[in-house]
Parts: sequence; C-alpha cells; structure tokens
Amino acid sequence: MALAETRAVVPMTGVTAHIHWGPVIAGAIAAAALSFVLLTFGTALGLALASPSPTWRDASVWLWLTTGLFLVLTALASFALGGYLAGRLRTKWGAATPDEVDFRDGGHGLLVWALAILISGLIAAVTAASVLARAAPAAASPTTTAAEPLLSYEIDRLFRSDRRVEGDMSLARAEAGRILLAGARDLTADDRAYLIRLTSARTGLSPADAERRVDDVLDRSRQAIRKARQSNVMLGFLTAAALLLGAASAWSAACLGGRHRDSDVSPSWTWPPPARRD
Repeated sequence: MALAETRAVVPMTGVTAHIHWGPVIAGAIAAAALSFVLLTFGTALGLALASPSPTWRDASVWLWLTTGLFLVLTALASFALGGYLAGRLRTKWGAATPDEVDFRDGGHGLLVWALAILISGLIAAVTAASVLARAAPAAASPTTTAAEPLLSYEIDRLFRSDRRVEGDMSLARAEAGRILLAGARDLTADDRAYLIRLTSARTGLSPADAERRVDDVLDRSRQAIRKARQSNVMLGFLTAAALLLGAASAWSAACLGGRHRDSDVSPSWTWPPPARRD
C-alpha cells in the first residue's frame, strides 16, 4: 500500500506577486557596491591579472591562483549579501508549500545576481566610454598604435641608441609596433628586412647588429604577446567561474534570508540553516 505524501501549507497572508522587485533591487545595489569595494581593495594589493607594467607579464601561477581565489571570495561575499537582503526584506508570501517558498526566495537571489552583474557592467561600460572619449584625439593620430601599451619596452629596446636621434620617433615607433604585432606568429621576409633597415637608420647600428637586435626583440615580443593572451584567458575563466559560484551563493543566501524572515525566533547563523517551520 503506497503511502501518500502530504506537505503542509504555510498559512501566510500578504501580496500574491511572485516577484518583489524592491528587495531585489536593494540586494543588487548592495551586492554591486560590496563587489566594487572588495575589487578596489584587491587591486590595491596587487591581486589583478592586467597591468601596463612590462614585468606583470611574468606573473607566476601562484599569483593567478591567488587572484582567482580572491575573485571567488569576492563573488561569494557580495552576492550572498545581496541575496540575503532580498530574502530578508521581501514581504511574506501567500499560501505556498515550503518548497515553493524556498524556490521563490532562490529565484529572487538569482535576480539579485543578474541585476548586480548588469549594474556592474553598466558602470564599467560608462567608465570605459569616458576613458576612450578622453583618449580619442590621441588615438586618431596615425603615429599611435595598439602595440604601444603592450610592447612599449620592446620598442624601446629596438630603437635604443647612444647617439642623438634627429626628428620625431613617433612614426617609426608606431610602424615598428605594427610590424611586431603582425609578426607574433610569422613575420614575412620583407617586413623583417624593412624592420632591420629602420632599426639601423634610427640607431646607427651596422646591418648585422641591427639584424641581431631585431631578432632579439621579435622573440621578446612574441613571448610578451603570448603571456598577455594567457593572462586574458585566465582572467576570463576565473571571472566566469567566480560569477557562477556567486549565483549559487545568492540562491542559498536568499533562501536563508527568507527563512529568517518567516521565522518567529531570532535568526540562527548555524550551518546548515534550520528547516523552515510549517
């Protein structure tokens, strides 16, 4: 004889809306604010994988792991705060089973997670647009190149000379930078020969010495570009992993906040959280 499973219905009164946007927005703002504070603090400590410093490309695996752990902890703390606020501040549900109440609270946690990411992304986009707008006049110049921030040190080595160089070096640096970027995988013979002539003319080196310097700078440039790509891939992977863990944190914290909201006793911070009272 099969036993019929019964579930107690929670006799709650209040609004019947399934989404309470006020607590969700409040939680998302709190999560985005705490995330910004923690990331700023981490950046000040050097826990970042992106930097204009040439030596930053030599970052060790331990620095990557430490940065990844910091990103995970930041996501867990920020989204847990936002999720808990959403669960704790929402109005009591109408009649619903305990499982349904947990699911609704968890859904509010996910909404907090998604909205906080959108807020952070919007702030980042506005900041980036402002920076690009200030740099637009310089970027429009034909003597600038995308290689300068990444390969500035290598270009310096390429044109290093004890003699005084006449004329503006901006055009030569920009042209050499584009050639170095194009030669990250394979440099054509024409480009290599031209880079040797350009180096010899600008530094006063003999063709043989200029050739050796060009080969050395090419090797260094390829290593720098490879390390920059590895750092970008690692940063993207760590960020995505931290955000996914943050979603789970927001869900669990929202459920915990909802249980504390509906409980008649003071909240208990033990883990696992106490079962919801029928």
